[in-house]
Amino acid sequence: MRWLALYLAIPVLAATYDVTPPAVRQGETMRLHGTGPVTAARLNGRTVKLFHQPSGEWLGLMPVGAEDLPGVYEIQFLAEDGSVEHTAGVTLQSANFPKQNITISNEIASIKPSPGEMETVGEFRKTVTDERYWTDAPFALPLPGCYTSPFGVRRYYNGKPTGDYHGGIDQRAMKGYPVRAVESGVVRIVQKFALHGGTVAVDHGQGVESIYLHLGDFGTTEGARVKRGDVIGYAGSTGRSTAPHLHWSLYVNGVPVNPLQWVSLKACAAPRPASGKRKPHQAQPGKS
Repeated sequence: MRWLALYLAIPVLAATYDVTPPAVRQGETMRLHGTGPVTAARLNGRTVKLFHQPSGEWLGLMPVGAEDLPGVYEIQFLAEDGSVEHTAGVTLQSANFPKQNITISNEIASIKPSPGEMETVGEFRKTVTDERYWTDAPFALPLPGCYTSPFGVRRYYNGKPTGDYHGGIDQRAMKGYPVRAVESGVVRIVQKFALHGGTVAVDHGQGVESIYLHLGDFGTTEGARVKRGDVIGYAGSTGRSTAPHLHWSLYVNGVPVNPLQWVSLKACAAPRPASGKRKPHQAQPGKS
């Protein structure tokens, strides 16, 4: 019985849980870590899956939507049977997204989605696969340079509100310039749509996805395995677009999130009018 006495003398380590960061702005993502047997987490009615990692811990990503209300909330870590194993307080802060007006022709403004276009993209967003292809390092950029339109701005077309916000980032691009995957993954969509234009969508696993719009041509096929930095298409101005550029988005568990939390990218310098004063919130060429 000496071995039993020795075993009983060894303290059992308590499970630990962590939310990083505990305070985020609208459109950002929190990483949830747990050493206990937790398979999901819930925040303000949104439930996400946690995945067992090679390190032995459980990891999940909790997105905060651009329109989620700021405030103090609780994240619940859930066991497989749905019981609450742990709760943690988090703070959602306002991102103070600005407004942005885009001047477009009536012809471009009248473009409607192709049959099944929105359903195809919606199904892609809902997909959560178990294998993880992405790393913890900052993601690569699909294009070099800067961004012309950030995530989250409230969109106006020709001075009229659209009731929507910008769910990604726009980058300037010469027509035909190679567009690269921001991370490794599996290509789920390669299609020419009426509204989104040439579209490539990549599943990076465990709730992380990226999508690239307005492409002029493709560099991959549906079902292909791609690595970070692989060419997946070529910039264009297809769909609802005013000039050659790339619109790209990141989704975390189906929610559009701010790519600036995942990549290092600066805003392009705004052009100055003849008076030397900038016009507030005026869109630059190449918007979607």
